[in-house]
Amino acid sequence: MAAELRRALVGLDLGAAPALTDHQIEQLLAYVGMLGQWGKTYNLTAVRNPAEVLSLHLLDSLVVRAPLWRHLQGQSAAVLDVGSGGGLPGVVLAITMPQLEVVCVDSVAKKAAFVRQVAAELRLPNLKAEHSRVEDLKAKPWQVITSRAFASLHDFVALTQHLLAPQGVWMAMKGKHPVDEITALPDGVSVFHVEQLQVPGLDAERCLVWMRQ
Repeated sequence: MAAELRRALVGLDLGAAPALTDHQIEQLLAYVGMLGQWGKTYNLTAVRNPAEVLSLHLLDSLVVRAPLWRHLQGQSAAVLDVGSGGGLPGVVLAITMPQLEVVCVDSVAKKAAFVRQVAAELRLPNLKAEHSRVEDLKAKPWQVITSRAFASLHDFVALTQHLLAPQGVWMAMKGKHPVDEITALPDGVSVFHVEQLQVPGLDAERCLVWMRQ
């Protein structure tokens, strides 16, 4: 697994972000192991094969690190991962961008408990988890609110609008360019960039939709 991950990282666009350290790679591999170990009991993901977890989940989340680093210019920020499930992309961002304060929120208690366990075992003080419906979260000035396969863009922004900082952004991970979803966005929300992503070893369309109020 370590060799596979290192090979994949060679093809990963790092942008201006620094290369991952050996310790961060070890943490990512430990996280993959925990997803497999806890996956069946906690129903974290339908993918069970470690190699598939690596490409379909880990690398799929890693590709957003460079765009996020560029947007933040490497500065610290509070990031909310909505409908995080087993912590994707929140855990991956917390491991690879330690300057971030990452909170993963999910309405399923077991999934939030798993993310807390990951934070404890991997010693990630910048990672926290909330068991809550996102619309019930108390307001906080989140600079970045992200999601991966959570809901339509309309529902994503409508449910989290009260949580976004005045100059904050939404960063939605999507497959194909979601033209219809962009058209259906609420008034007052605009898309300022749609970024095509390439996941090493994955023959599938991926894009990142950036939005703001």
